[in-house]
Amino acid sequence: MTTPTPTPLLDALVIGGGPAGLSAALMLGRSRRSVLVLDAGEPRNRTAATAHAVLGHDGIAPHELLRRGREEVARYGVEVRSARVVGARATADRVTATLDDGTTLAARAIVLASGIVDELPAVPGLAAHWGDRVLHCPYCHGWEVRERRLGVLATGPASLHQAELVRQWSDDVVLFGAAAGEALGDAVRARLAARGVRIVEHPVIAVETAGPDRDAPLAIVDAAGARHAVDALFTGGEPRLDDALVDSLGLERSTEPGAALVVDAMGAAAPRVWAAGNVVAPFASIPLAMASGTMAGAAVNAALVAEDGDRALLASPAHFWEHRYAGTERSWSGRANATLLATADDLVPGTALELGCGEGADALWLAERGWRVTALDIAPTAVHRAQQLAASSAALRSGTGSVEAHVADLAAPWPVEGRYDLVVASFLHSPAALDRLALLHRALDRVAPGGRLLLITHVAPPAGAPSDGHPALDLPSPQEELDALRLDPAEWIVEVVETRARTVERVTGERHAVTDGVLRVRRAAPGERRDG
Repeated sequence: MTTPTPTPLLDALVIGGGPAGLSAALMLGRSRRSVLVLDAGEPRNRTAATAHAVLGHDGIAPHELLRRGREEVARYGVEVRSARVVGARATADRVTATLDDGTTLAARAIVLASGIVDELPAVPGLAAHWGDRVLHCPYCHGWEVRERRLGVLATGPASLHQAELVRQWSDDVVLFGAAAGEALGDAVRARLAARGVRIVEHPVIAVETAGPDRDAPLAIVDAAGARHAVDALFTGGEPRLDDALVDSLGLERSTEPGAALVVDAMGAAAPRVWAAGNVVAPFASIPLAMASGTMAGAAVNAALVAEDGDRALLASPAHFWEHRYAGTERSWSGRANATLLATADDLVPGTALELGCGEGADALWLAERGWRVTALDIAPTAVHRAQQLAASSAALRSGTGSVEAHVADLAAPWPVEGRYDLVVASFLHSPAALDRLALLHRALDRVAPGGRLLLITHVAPPAGAPSDGHPALDLPSPQEELDALRLDPAEWIVEVVETRARTVERVTGERHAVTDGVLRVRRAAPGERRDG
């Protein structure tokens, strides 16, 4: 049986390959992000022959604009895939999109630029000429039909403004105003009449054409049977978003016509979700859609940059362990590790170096038995607690032993010199980056002749231990630790290689059974070295 290869987590998914989506993808691709554009292939202006008011591309065919856009984003490694997204779900660390074939794709962020569908008035013949002789935006198409016979089919009160706009391109304008309702009052009628706009009162029941030629006039048929010849008819479709997709993400909608998505100034609609284009501004033209896509793409990259910084900081051992200790009043029980007690109780006290002392319980146990302990830890909070614990010991105040705790990055030069009779390293397993083998070799160098390295490890993940979102730890057995160290048998005597079961009690009172690995080796004393 073949195990499927996990789909890689992308930086961004862009849903919609129109001007807004491709503009977002362009910004993200140029920001060296891994980006996939999912495009259903149904751009809003697909029935239009040309697109206008697009600086540098005025008069370009919409499909040609998108072709160039795809070509441009491809230069930056952006893939555009033909696909329909039917749902999406955002979680704490990603957004997962579901395609109509059941495929799922995941990314750290998503740009929703799926556009809208124009739901036209239910007038026979109207939809057949949408984008041809039935138009929506006078800024996009008014110049091409200037000084010709123009009609405006009202769909509601807002159409009265459209009628005034269209008058700018022709002095031969007729308003089919039945759907404007009471908004078409005496004052409005007088205003339109003053500009020469004629008003047809009866509802429109059909749109017909005199022939297939693009310039053939339209015949607008009203309920009284009259036929009104126009060269182009402007109207407004009701904008409809993909409700299923929007609802699956739980996005907030505006109460304004079109129920657009509510976003902030940078296009953010929800955690890990940005939106751009007509889903945000249903009446936006191509340049406005491109601008919002550009803004959303830049905003996504900025958010990912911030997240990358947070992750890098969390991946640093110093930040990780300080965050772990400082985030709680106390991390451990305050009692020395039972495995340390069992494996160091037979040793004659001398000087000791503890690497990764934590809150100091093990260092204190050694010191109260006469050891002079130098304790190192990377977390200032842990070192401060170790110092407080040592200061509270009556045995240490009587001069039995001592603890000196210092903040130190174990991967950097240590702030102590010399060699020690005992070097202890307990549980140096770090979810954050740590070259553990190199650290242990440095620990071996600090063992004095006749002295010992005592290494206590986890051989399985401790039950109930928090993962902090980091990958699983590498937990070698004591024998594997010994093999990796490749000790010179002429210089080192192996004393203990074993596992020990014990019970650990957390600050919360929870008790868990754990298994520790123990490796204890001794450096040969002068005259004890075995050559050959």
